[in-house]
Amino acid sequence: MKSNKILNIGITLIALIGGILFIRIFSEDAEVIETNVDVQNSLVSPLISFSFWLFIAGVVITILLSLWSLIRNPENLKKTLGGLAVLAVLLFIAYFLSDSAVVYDANGLNILPGGEEGSSVNRWVGAGIWYSTILLIIAGAFFIVDLLKGLVKS
Repeated sequence: MKSNKILNIGITLIALIGGILFIRIFSEDAEVIETNVDVQNSLVSPLISFSFWLFIAGVVITILLSLWSLIRNPENLKKTLGGLAVLAVLLFIAYFLSDSAVVYDANGLNILPGGEEGSSVNRWVGAGIWYSTILLIIAGAFFIVDLLKGLVKS
């Protein structure tokens, strides 16, 4: 019960700080904010910094709690590692399906910077496209199977 109180106080504090920073921006004239860089920096920067650090804290807390949960439950750890291994194998397959051909601009005349033949950037972009395609096909297959199971049951 005590941890819920602490959590509620923390959430309220974060909401109050965010609300105050937000109200400070809207209390200033929009035209002054657009034309005066110093006013922009003094009003908008604190809200952006607060949001950035709040986001970082959220990501770190989420990762730490997920890892803690996995450590406390070894059965879930085995399942997670198995899933990551399957994803790694699919990425390996996608990397070798990709190519590193030259990349031209929209007119087809000039080679884009970093788009030279044999570039690792080209290879990884191609791998990302293949990886997404493979995952899309797998997800589509599971969707169709689930749809057919639902039709058979009803």
